[in-house]
Amino acid sequence: MPTLIETATPVFVPGGKAIDEYVGMINSGTDEVSVAHMRSPAGWSEPGQRPEFDEYTLVLKGTLHVEHEDGAMDVRSGQAIVAPKGEWIRYSTPRGAEYIAVCVPAFTELRANRDRVNTQHTAVRAADTPHVRE
Repeated sequence: MPTLIETATPVFVPGGKAIDEYVGMINSGTDEVSVAHMRSPAGWSEPGQRPEFDEYTLVLKGTLHVEHEDGAMDVRSGQAIVAPKGEWIRYSTPRGAEYIAVCVPAFTELRANRDRVNTQHTAVRAADTPHVRE
């Protein structure tokens, strides 16, 4: 029988990026895949990573800047990118963007293998932050 996901779980990260996880470890307890709606402000960036998951990203609005070992590219509204597991990648939104990210298996901080240059990018559920009420 299909399972209805009635609502997403907000996930807060530094820098003003908003994440709504619909499917994944936080919202549905799903380890096989995660599906999240991301909204990143102008000037947002995160540390590079060498994830243990394949990531499929569809840009809905704006531009997602993607750095990789062989260079960089801009992914614009209506375009998508596939980032294979094990390859180094770094995302940023110089002018802001809205996008859907699908990770197989599901995203976790441990599986992301983020560069250690900045450990302030740890995601937390809204329920785990004392100033947020559900």
